[in-house]
Amino acid sequence: MPGLTISLLEHKSLKMDFNIEHTWDGLPVKHQPVCVRLNPGDGGVVMEVRAPFFNDPPAPPGEPGKPFHELWDYEVVEAFFLNDVTEQYLEVELCPHGQHLVLLLSGRRHVWKQELALSFQVSRGDTTWEGRAYLPWNYFPPNVTKFNAFAIHGFKDKRNYEALYPVPQCELQQGQKPDLQTLS
Repeated sequence: MPGLTISLLEHKSLKMDFNIEHTWDGLPVKHQPVCVRLNPGDGGVVMEVRAPFFNDPPAPPGEPGKPFHELWDYEVVEAFFLNDVTEQYLEVELCPHGQHLVLLLSGRRHVWKQELALSFQVSRGDTTWEGRAYLPWNYFPPNVTKFNAFAIHGFKDKRNYEALYPVPQCELQQGQKPDLQTLS
């Protein structure tokens, strides 16, 4: 997973702001960038999102405020917090319609805890949305070393995958598809 190397536990008083300005393969996005703020504190991290609202695809059928399995098939902003030695990671998915999904994984796509509870509030206008989620420290793997964030919207062949830290152009393979869970 390309991404920022961080140690959240060492920076509990540091607010970190990130703008997702590129597609997964490094091209510039064609709209206002998605903004993600991480605000670590004593009990966990507040993750705030400010993003364009595409409503594409429309809202998932799940209840707002509740976990929704396969949320990645809808409009979401995702964050990955990885320990690159153990390959344990926390995946957080936030939807402008109020659903969320929190997964703990050990190795690529090996879920060991899913649909964790999350305090998540969302407000949405016609063209933008904002979300605020509280991530308790016990959701994070020990010694988080990398972070990346993604924004996904669109449907089928019009699906857009945007990345804070895209795959470097020199590492792209012909015909490569986006894979947000690549850990190396």
